[in-house]
Amino acid sequence: MAAYTRELYYSPNGDRWCLARDPGSARVFIKHKANLPSGGHVTDIEIGAFLSQGEGPEHQELLRLIGTLVDETADARSDRPRSAVLARKRWRPR
Repeated sequence: MAAYTRELYYSPNGDRWCLARDPGSARVFIKHKANLPSGGHVTDIEIGAFLSQGEGPEHQELLRLIGTLVDETADARSDRPRSAVLARKRWRPR
């Protein structure tokens, strides 16, 4: 079964980073899709390894997304249970 993905960052040079989850194993990782001039390679990167690679905009976006999971003000603004808020996030099979 294909991994579910949510795009984190699309760079000006065409590279893409997605947060991905394998529905079979529940493994969560980063899927990096290099731009075509760089060969268009797709690489799966463990979350810890990805975050240790630097502080670029793709890393900052992952940290921002993680922060939304514990953002108390987001919970306070919603009258729905937290599980309903998470369920509406856009995970798409790829």
